[in-house]
Amino acid sequence: MTEMRTLTRSLRRTFGLDALRPGQAEVIRSVLGGRDTLAIMPTGAGKSLCYQLPALHLEGTTIIVSPLIALMKDQTDKLRELGLEAVQVNSTVTGRIEAEVLRRIGEDRSDFVFTTPERMAEPAFLATLKAAAIDFVVIDEAHCISHWGHDFRPAYLALRQAVKELGDPPILALTATATGEVVEDIARQLGRPGMRIFRTGIYRPNLALAVEHVRGDEEKRAELVRLMEGMEGTGIVYTATVRHVTEVTRFLQGEGLEVEGYHGRLAAGKRRVAQDRFMAGELRAMVATNAFGLGIDKPDIRFVAHYDLPGSLEAYYQEAGRAGRDGEPARCVLLYDGKDRATQLFLMVGRYPTAEEVRAVYQTLGEDEPEPGGMPLAQLQQRLPAVARKKSRVVLALLKDAGLVRERRGSRFARGGRVAGDDALDLLARTYRERGDRDREKLERMEEYARTAYCRWVALHEWFGEAMPVERCGRCDNCVKGIAALAGRPVEPA
Repeated sequence: MTEMRTLTRSLRRTFGLDALRPGQAEVIRSVLGGRDTLAIMPTGAGKSLCYQLPALHLEGTTIIVSPLIALMKDQTDKLRELGLEAVQVNSTVTGRIEAEVLRRIGEDRSDFVFTTPERMAEPAFLATLKAAAIDFVVIDEAHCISHWGHDFRPAYLALRQAVKELGDPPILALTATATGEVVEDIARQLGRPGMRIFRTGIYRPNLALAVEHVRGDEEKRAELVRLMEGMEGTGIVYTATVRHVTEVTRFLQGEGLEVEGYHGRLAAGKRRVAQDRFMAGELRAMVATNAFGLGIDKPDIRFVAHYDLPGSLEAYYQEAGRAGRDGEPARCVLLYDGKDRATQLFLMVGRYPTAEEVRAVYQTLGEDEPEPGGMPLAQLQQRLPAVARKKSRVVLALLKDAGLVRERRGSRFARGGRVAGDDALDLLARTYRERGDRDREKLERMEEYARTAYCRWVALHEWFGEAMPVERCGRCDNCVKGIAALAGRPVEPA
């Protein structure tokens, strides 16, 4: 195994850093030892270095799978500036440039290959990767593979088969948030039950957490303006819906605040302009859904305000955690109206497939004569117009886990060895009803956080099953109120 002295030398010469952060050395040793590894590290803890540094000391190409195209470009550019061979393969790279990138990969001339989970499901791309000597595969935002996670993405479900076709190189999975059940699900979905788990702890003492209780949109908007006028620097205002992005953006602009809106339905050009202005520090805040923030490398975000109640503490922690990545003080404020619960309950409706949709997918795979190698995913989805594309992928994963469906090369699917009746399929669908129940439980815990009178960091640690490194943070609104009460002085408004 590479000695730490050699690693330290590379750390200084290549990355200009004097020392590793807490937890990084253990993860890097595990990767260099060829072990499957899951690292749970908060935003700003240096997850990227956990694959970049060991990759320098391993022969071969490192594959980094991520849903964050903006981050890919940023990471690729930075590695190239350091003199390393890094390329990206995603929807932004097309034509002659993509052909050149694929040629370099096939000739084993790339140290780092950044790509999306969707590309990892394409047979032609996998064939190109097979020509390279792969040292290990990095799966960023690994919680996206878990049905129990707060940001499940069906495209991640194809990664297990993709890595297998690449010869089963070791996996380094990275995420900022994962409860115990999500950790277990990540290992199961990837087929790596022996993964070594490293947690560096969720506590970030530079973040001052607070909740402001409001009633109605008028009071909520007035409180948001007051907060923004009392806070310095650039921030993010998160909302739960596209409609609220539009309404809050217009309101704040009407109040003379320099803000832009950002959501997934916005035209790509407008999103890019808004993001560039935000990164340049031209905006007071970005008003956005959770489509904004992942892959945004801006360490000096001084505040994150939640206009709407998030659906879970995992989502809240990840979004609030985008503040203060530079280690300097930052504020995270949730505007809580008890009626916000209804918005989240509405968003939960239709999130998971029904028993009827499970039966439809299974029955469609049994129609007609099975095609050689199975039915292509695109054809299956064409035959099921009433089943959303995302849901069809989720159902297929469930049927695969139950042994009722087999996935062949090129995202082709065929029924498995045994035949299931409606009762058995209904029993499988119950899994999704249980997940819906779990989502409602998470929402209740989110509301408990909003209403608690105890240290908010302690509440977060309890949910994630971690021990708090100190008795209380001393900085959240509840701790400040308690300290003020003991000192017999009035509490300053947040």
